[in-house]
Amino acid sequence: MTRINTNVPSLVAQNRLQVSNSDLNLALTRLSTGLRINSGKDDPAGLIASEALRSEITGLNKAVSNTRRAGQIITTADSAIGQINSLLNDVRGLVVEAANTGGLSSEEISANQLQIDSSLEAINRIAQSTTFQGQKLLDGSLDYTSTLGAANSVADSSIQSAQLGTSGSLSVDVVVSTAASQAGSTVSTAGFTTAAAATDTFTTGTDSITITAATTGSAFNDVQVVFVDDAGSGAELAAYDAAQGTLTVTYDSTSSTIADVAAAITTDGTFTGAVDGVNGGDSFVEPTTTPSTAKSGGEVLNADLVFQLTGSGGAETFNFSAGTSKDQIASAISLVADSTGVNASVAAGVLTLTSTAYGSAALIEVDVISEAAGGTFGASLSDARSTGTDIAATVNGVEADGVANTLSINTSTLDLSLTVDPGSSTNFSFDITGGGATFQLGADVTSTQQASIGIGSVSTGQLGGASGRLYELGSGQGKSLSNDVGGAADIIDEVINKVTSLRGRLGAFQSTTLESNLVSLNETTANLQEAESSIRDADFAAESANLTRAQILVQSGTNVLALANQNPQNVLALLR
Repeated sequence: MTRINTNVPSLVAQNRLQVSNSDLNLALTRLSTGLRINSGKDDPAGLIASEALRSEITGLNKAVSNTRRAGQIITTADSAIGQINSLLNDVRGLVVEAANTGGLSSEEISANQLQIDSSLEAINRIAQSTTFQGQKLLDGSLDYTSTLGAANSVADSSIQSAQLGTSGSLSVDVVVSTAASQAGSTVSTAGFTTAAAATDTFTTGTDSITITAATTGSAFNDVQVVFVDDAGSGAELAAYDAAQGTLTVTYDSTSSTIADVAAAITTDGTFTGAVDGVNGGDSFVEPTTTPSTAKSGGEVLNADLVFQLTGSGGAETFNFSAGTSKDQIASAISLVADSTGVNASVAAGVLTLTSTAYGSAALIEVDVISEAAGGTFGASLSDARSTGTDIAATVNGVEADGVANTLSINTSTLDLSLTVDPGSSTNFSFDITGGGATFQLGADVTSTQQASIGIGSVSTGQLGGASGRLYELGSGQGKSLSNDVGGAADIIDEVINKVTSLRGRLGAFQSTTLESNLVSLNETTANLQEAESSIRDADFAAESANLTRAQILVQSGTNVLALANQNPQNVLALLR
């Protein structure tokens, strides 16, 4: 059928040409932008997925930037603390050198003190001047603040990290189940003999009282005379407490008054000299005026004794001859306690060895080298090792690691260490109320994607511990080289340990938290970008083929449309 009003082939050609033009425009757009999805109509579901991925990628890129910035801050702080470490090592060398008083003149020691003063000033200057974009790093501005105080029986504390949450604070409850203890050993009276007996006589009017120790070697630590004012035969009663070294005399007399007895004691036998107790060896007790015969006894070695004492600080060998008292043994042991870590004392006739330190690392070990048969050292202490116990406690319900008097805990919300007072078993609580440096290390602003660290002040007024503060090493201070070089050595060792620990903590934060996080972020970002690209980006090979196809279809469609438009003209041939 031939029509002229409706050119159906032309309409078909127009429609196909329109589709081809649309395909051509789409291919041109994708090739020019490089994106498969340029508007919502291109792929609604794909657009939603790609935009979500783009948002996450943007957050990850910022997290990468934040992590790098955090690393730069930590590196800056670590570099400054490293310089402080070097200064502290120099100070320690000067302190050790100044201890050589036999080889150094006072002028040389004074010169060392001037160098120490200069180093202390440099440390304070570094603490105040170390900044990152105006933020001070080592003056305590980045340390945590808390309600922890001396009332909590805490000698020292360090809060490394705390997640304060939306409330801006964190409560900490410490429950101590076992207090830290020292190592201890006791030596009984076996292997010791007693010295001479103790006697004294005083006279009241026509009567006299002779005081004789209940046992040979007993001492008169305390003499009490009770005057019984009634008729009697003048009987004497004496009671001696060997454990306490106390002698009580009761005298029944009708010829004297209490004042007479007191006067007689003052005149004839007043115990005003030094009394060393049952362990006092041969020290005499002398009256105020008339010498008495009172003499304190004491327990002494019945044979020579040689032993090696080992503590947490080191070992020393002791050699005692027969006749040496327990007090003398205790004094000799305590004299070198700084090198062995063991003190000794005598109470109620018992020689006790006690470590200076607390915890499982504190030890007392006695190796008897030579002793008479049946000696108490060999029987009780030889080949025996006594150790202390570490503190045991929970922090916020989590069992803490205990070393000596120090508790430490490291969880996702809290990382801290607390050193309680020696032997304390007191429970306590406190609040962390703010502070610290918080770094956003993830794409989402949540506490789980943040990391916090506290950097305390490294000024000379803050560095130190139980031995004292670093500023005390300065001229005119209590631990200066001229006043207490030993105390200065204790402080500087404690400070070096603390500063080294801080550097290690910063280094661990940088390597395990920041650097590992940076690697993870980069890998995650790459994976998400790949996923987003597969959804959103154009495939140039496919789009180039689509462009070529569309171009050919447009060209052919145009030619076909021209031919279709000429079809109605064929009707004119019928009218000729």
